[in-house]
Amino acid sequence: MADNLAYQEEIWDEMLDGEIVLMSPRPRIDHNRIAFNIAHFFANQIEEKGKPCEIFVDGTDVYLSEADRVIPDVMIVCRKDIIKTDGIYGAPNLIVEILSPSTRKRDRGYKKDLYERHGVQEYWIVNPAERTVEVYLLMDKSFRLDEVYELPCDYDDLDKKEREFYKTIIPVSLYDDIFVPLKSIFKNIS
Repeated sequence: MADNLAYQEEIWDEMLDGEIVLMSPRPRIDHNRIAFNIAHFFANQIEEKGKPCEIFVDGTDVYLSEADRVIPDVMIVCRKDIIKTDGIYGAPNLIVEILSPSTRKRDRGYKKDLYERHGVQEYWIVNPAERTVEVYLLMDKSFRLDEVYELPCDYDDLDKKEREFYKTIIPVSLYDDIFVPLKSIFKNIS
């Protein structure tokens, strides 16, 4: 049975600073739900508003240098010339990484620095456990933390004054007319 291709799981990896890094274990269900929710929201908004960009989800290689190949969870790419049949060759405009215990340090460290160096305009770090999204914007060739958005589990039970404390709508810096509600990102999350 081990030789049966139907039972063999494809092993995904990234190359960071010339080192191969295995991406295992595979993501949990909530990770996949969040990636789908974000990609679905972006795709609907981009199509509805006639934006010239494409959405890609987990499984698409991004080649940033000879030593760096990553697989972001979600990305928006507006330059058609960097989209090839086997991956993206250059910096996407927006990248989303969803934290897991095994990727947290890389996503906040090496990958954040890598995306900054290569000119990614906007970088989101989504924390499913905390139900937060950290948004970094590229300003003067450096990422600056723009905001941390949070959707507490009891948000619907809070009164209006308590809700004012939380920022729950993310403006997408690439567009002046796309705003992502955290409720749509964390929909159906346990």
